[in-house]
Amino acid sequence: MSVLSGKKIILGVSGGIAAYKSASLVRLFIKAGAHVQVIMTPASKDFVTPLTLSTLSKNPVHSSFFNEDDQDAVWNNHVDLALWADYIVIAPATANTMSKMVSGNCDNLLIATYLSAKCPVYIAPAMDLDMYKHPSTKTNFEAFSKFGNTIIPAESGELASGLSGEGRMAEPENIIAFLEKDIENKLPLKGKKILVTAGPTYEAIDPVRFIGNHSSGKMGFDIAIAAANLGAQVTLVSGPTHFQVNNSLINLVRVTSAEEMYNTCHKYFNDYDVMIAAAAVADYRPKNVAPQKIKKNEATFTIELEKTKDILLSLGQIKKKQFLIGFALETENEIENAKLKIQKKNLDLIVLNSLNDLGAGFGKPTNKVTFIDKKFKIEPQELKSKEAVAIDIVNKIVSHYA
Repeated sequence: MSVLSGKKIILGVSGGIAAYKSASLVRLFIKAGAHVQVIMTPASKDFVTPLTLSTLSKNPVHSSFFNEDDQDAVWNNHVDLALWADYIVIAPATANTMSKMVSGNCDNLLIATYLSAKCPVYIAPAMDLDMYKHPSTKTNFEAFSKFGNTIIPAESGELASGLSGEGRMAEPENIIAFLEKDIENKLPLKGKKILVTAGPTYEAIDPVRFIGNHSSGKMGFDIAIAAANLGAQVTLVSGPTHFQVNNSLINLVRVTSAEEMYNTCHKYFNDYDVMIAAAAVADYRPKNVAPQKIKKNEATFTIELEKTKDILLSLGQIKKKQFLIGFALETENEIENAKLKIQKKNLDLIVLNSLNDLGAGFGKPTNKVTFIDKKFKIEPQELKSKEAVAIDIVNKIVSHYA
């Protein structure tokens, strides 16, 4: 899955012959899973039609502060556009447009949006050979660097003038590759290895029956996805669940029992930076597993249980540099029980769930948690989607390594 998937991108198109490539660029953004809005300078419409880019982006194209054919004259708010975007890509960026961006000569919607942007901005220059080498262009490049903008280098090749040399806008495929690599390298968890457990465990009674719980695994899967989205290499150890992942940074390992999860976690733990134990692991298992299905012969039936190995406790005893996060699901004395677990299991952070909170617990799309760190700092959170809670948990990891 591309790092651009789900990202909101404004593509700024200025008036140069390379504007014809913007259609292919929009198509590639959409193919990567991005959401795209296009802003065109007035001059760019001489080279590519708004209808083409609107059709490909599946959004209206903006080119002026208000639409003249709209009787209500609704304002195209450049501030809202800038705040909407995760990234702004200006391709092609002509010498004229770049000069306006540097000087602040705000005479069109694209420049106004650029000047309002708080997100990363990428600029793909396109101009003739001598223009590209001109000292003023070099000065503009230096200014963009000071502004924190990123230049996507122009390529060499045949130019519209008939000359051949540097100044040709990077091909759309190369722009996408440049963005993906640059964004990945700047992600805050790039280079970190995170181990996550998810879901229930099933402890066999016989070949047909088992002891389990109602955990869906969603919380653990959401945590793995959130960590991978910030660049981490994730191994997700999951008990039985219907969830799937489609991310090259997530290695999904399926297990069934607590013993299998224990062994898998110990296999990976020493080589990882972070461990997040979000699985609902069975505390007990049948001491003896029947080799055949048990027949329903007696009025009562007794199963002798034995304790399973405590995965989190065992990892806390051997941890060295790892940042260890556990979960606690409590129904009474929640804070005190969570503090005891932090001490007993050598945790750095615990995520406390209470079944007394409406909207929290198994099988729900939401969760209400309280963060408690090893210094017993308590941070109650509002009821949120599990995706949002996962982001909050991963941000704790980002803060730890900041």
